Amino acid sequence: MTEGLDRQSFLRRSFAIGAALTVPGIATELARAGLDVVDPKRLKKTLAFSNWPLYIDDVKGGRHPTLELFTKQYGVKVKYTEDINDNAQFFGKIQAQLRRGQGIGRDIIVMTDNTQFPALLVKQKWVEKLDKSVLPNIKNLQPALRHPSWDPNRDYSLPWQSGMTGLGYNDRLTKPVTTIDQLLTDKKLKGKVTLFSNMGDTLPLVVLANGDNPEKIDDATFNRALAKLQKAVKAGQIRQFTGNDYAPLMAKGDVVAGTVWSGDMVQLQADNAHLKFVIPKAGGAIWTDNMLVPSGGDAYTASVYMNFYYQPKIAAMVEEVVSYVCPVRGANQALLKADPKAARNTLIFPTQQMLSRLHIIDPTALVNPDYQRKWQKLLGA
Repeated sequence: MTEGLDRQSFLRRSFAIGAALTVPGIATELARAGLDVVDPKRLKKTLAFSNWPLYIDDVKGGRHPTLELFTKQYGVKVKYTEDINDNAQFFGKIQAQLRRGQGIGRDIIVMTDNTQFPALLVKQKWVEKLDKSVLPNIKNLQPALRHPSWDPNRDYSLPWQSGMTGLGYNDRLTKPVTTIDQLLTDKKLKGKVTLFSNMGDTLPLVVLANGDNPEKIDDATFNRALAKLQKAVKAGQIRQFTGNDYAPLMAKGDVVAGTVWSGDMVQLQADNAHLKFVIPKAGGAIWTDNMLVPSGGDAYTASVYMNFYYQPKIAAMVEEVVSYVCPVRGANQALLKADPKAARNTLIFPTQQMLSRLHIIDPTALVNPDYQRKWQKLLGA
């Protein structure tokens, strides 16, 4: 992702809307299940939820069936706003109020953990603690996402969607590209390679290729990775550093290989079966868009909503139209009848073996001013 133009800005697209996960059927099942742990008197009348565009189940007329089900189940209306287009930009809008101890009129916001902002919100105590007494479904969180270093016990956050950062290539135009070293040195790829301009996307892949740990980055680790990238830039191997703009280049064949996001590849593959996604042999990266309760938000009502979403059938309804990695275990089984192609797509529901090869970047590296300065110099080289 990039701070100025990241992958969420315009590439969230509908995947498919199946017919098997019908609203009446789900509503009946939820009504039978109930949730005795919830105290209706403590629920806020309206839940204010800020999210990225095109990032939830949607039907004609701008309706969101899962939100309607939540309202039906708990009597809580949802004010759903698609007003997050960039992590840095959104943080810039809310930080002054949070710093003054003021609420921002939101109960849930969604921010990405391969930027510095979720960790910064937690560190500054600008988010409310989740109420786990009404979050029994947290047990459905994918194990690989349970203990990020910036919120090790998930006291302040829960994943909304995740994505994998790996390698993409066109198998009609090049042989398989399976390692970062191959991407950065294969002369047949010279000038036809793109890398993400966001440090949080590209750096962990290069660190892994060097045999280092991206979850604990020190000066030596960073400098080794930077030197490898500088060498590739100087050799003319890299066509450009990109944000979302890599996708049309790869779709047209102007770029034959590069770093890519799994969700985008799902979309690109729909039109071009020659485009492939692989986790590099040394390992890939995983990033997560996290639900957080900003200071002043209603943590109780927000936690009830998160628990509702973490039911596999509810998560499956969202997943029908969102092609990123689902954080809720069991959602693929719930989706199997409605959309078997999506349910079996390992870019949406990675196997445990795939998840075991994915790493979260050290959030302290993202706020290191020396690293930021050197990274910007690399991009301008």
